[in-house]
Amino acid sequence: MPLAADWVTISALATAAGTLVLALATYAAVRSANRAARVAERSLLAGLRPLLLPSRLEDATQKVAFVEGKYLAVPGGMGVAEVTDEVVYLAASLRNVGPGIAILHGWHFYPERVTRGEHPPLEDFTLLARDLYVPMSGVGFWQGAFRDPSLPAFAEARAVVAENLDWTVDVLYGDAEGGQRVISRYTMIPREEGQWLANVGRHWNLDRAAPR
Repeated sequence: MPLAADWVTISALATAAGTLVLALATYAAVRSANRAARVAERSLLAGLRPLLLPSRLEDATQKVAFVEGKYLAVPGGMGVAEVTDEVVYLAASLRNVGPGIAILHGWHFYPERVTRGEHPPLEDFTLLARDLYVPMSGVGFWQGAFRDPSLPAFAEARAVVAENLDWTVDVLYGDAEGGQRVISRYTMIPREEGQWLANVGRHWNLDRAAPR
């Protein structure tokens, strides 16, 4: 009887050990599969990720239309603005240096040169009324306008443009799937009347970790 009991115990222990080994192998396989899935997902997202910089000075001039039938001619690497009594028109030429298509969502204007500080909350951004896409490795544009002369922002923007002073715009955009949102800050330095040299100062990632 003791010998039989020992064989039963040994058999039970062997079964338990085999089950444990199988469980450990399954756990390792699941972890490996999850890791591979995360790597694949990150690779996919990286392939969709846009990054907008000011376009090159040698890039072609773009014709930017507004709802009133107004057009602005925006040279490469530049921002352009015009004012009337009712509207302040703004636009800038951008180049997408990322591998994915960019879609612009909104913007926030500063009537001065801003190089430091954090971006404003998303609720402070003006949403674009039209879909603006910038192709991968291609050139596109941002546009905005102030149309309510009763607002303080209208008067500030009008004064800055009329006097040909520095101004800044934060542009909110993301990939073609609506994710990987970024805010890029562009400062506009006056050149000839009605034109500003566009420079980028900061990029903020909203849906993933910052690069630094």
